[in-house]
Amino acid sequence: MADPKQLSQQAHDRLQAELEDLTTRGRIDIARKIETARELGDLSENGDYHAAKEEQGKMEGRVMHLEGTLEDCIIVEVAAATDTVAMGNIVEIRYDGDTGTERYLVGSIEERREGVTVMSSSSPLGAALIGAKIGQAVSYESPGGTLAVEIVAIEV
Repeated sequence: MADPKQLSQQAHDRLQAELEDLTTRGRIDIARKIETARELGDLSENGDYHAAKEEQGKMEGRVMHLEGTLEDCIIVEVAAATDTVAMGNIVEIRYDGDTGTERYLVGSIEERREGVTVMSSSSPLGAALIGAKIGQAVSYESPGGTLAVEIVAIEV
């Protein structure tokens, strides 16, 4: 069994609201689309019917994913301080030898925010960053060998 996902309270609440919407309004809307498409006649050549059934399948897949995530998750507190990297922080890093920086949100994909790439805290780089401080250099093993990064900034 996989490790439980770590979610902030904000992400948990957002996912719970999405699940509620999909299992109520979403299912009703899809049922209406399917019923309307059925009224058009022959189902074997009915594009509207097949599109609605495909949409229903995708929605039910998302419902199952959300239920599994919410059932097996741990709520973690997002650090308010920005001196040490923790789950939910946005970290700006510079790779050894580079002049430019990159920004990542350290956490679950469910924590995603606009304009910031999510990095799992269980990935090699994510695990190396957790607990590190601004100005500190950390190294981690990548498929291409050992890489080093410097923490330039930390945002909540």
